[in-house]
Amino acid sequence: MQKKLVKTKSKKSLGQNFLVDKNILKKIIEINIINSESEIIEIGPGTGNLTDYLIKKNPKKIVTIEKDKELSKDLSNKFFGKAEVINKDILKFFNYEIFNKNTIIIGNLPYNISSQILVKFILDNKFKFRALIFMFQKEMANRILAHVNSKDYGRLSILSNWKFEIKKLFDIKPSSFSPRPKVDSSLLIFKEKIEKFPLKDPKNLEKITRILFNQRRKKIRKSIYYIFKNNKNIISQLNLNLDLRPQNLDSEVYYSLAAKYEKL
Repeated sequence: MQKKLVKTKSKKSLGQNFLVDKNILKKIIEINIINSESEIIEIGPGTGNLTDYLIKKNPKKIVTIEKDKELSKDLSNKFFGKAEVINKDILKFFNYEIFNKNTIIIGNLPYNISSQILVKFILDNKFKFRALIFMFQKEMANRILAHVNSKDYGRLSILSNWKFEIKKLFDIKPSSFSPRPKVDSSLLIFKEKIEKFPLKDPKNLEKITRILFNQRRKKIRKSIYYIFKNNKNIISQLNLNLDLRPQNLDSEVYYSLAAKYEKL
């Protein structure tokens, strides 16, 4: 018999804003890749509102990963026999066995660690999945989707678009959550590119973008010389205008820089 979920207060330290709007919950499970053939892993299910709706789609399996110990216990009681509940911090989770090429990873991500979670799935190639469906603060979503020469363009745009085809599904108002956040949210879907720019290790792209965007307002000259250890021959081969700023370089340029760096 299904037990009722105990009413649990959200914890500010964990960035918890529970999705309670039934119309939005229905809209999420109507995304066409979520069906009875899906194997779903939900990150940060909270009070299980979305989990409830996902179960109604009768997926092949559903696993939830929840850091909050009290919520995990409540979820285990509520969804006993219907969903597996893992009480772990997703940022410290490395059980690759539960992920496969049919896995859909979905989550209303805590705002304070949402970019870290996304980067985890960008950089760690051992995680296999069909798609990510993640909710972000709208401002963060804009940064992920940003194009070169825009104010939002930066490391997250470059890393995300190296690995994924990304599409915004819809925006969500603060009134859809409890407690209400002060900002709008956006739901994005990520599907891995069939053909990515070849890199031995995407962590090198992460390093290149970190060095350059740490000096976001400055010309790239000093950072380029630092990355390539003052090797003027390599730097001349890059054929770059060193008076540009980091936001003026197209993402493909960053991929090429990372590939060149890997050859050092």
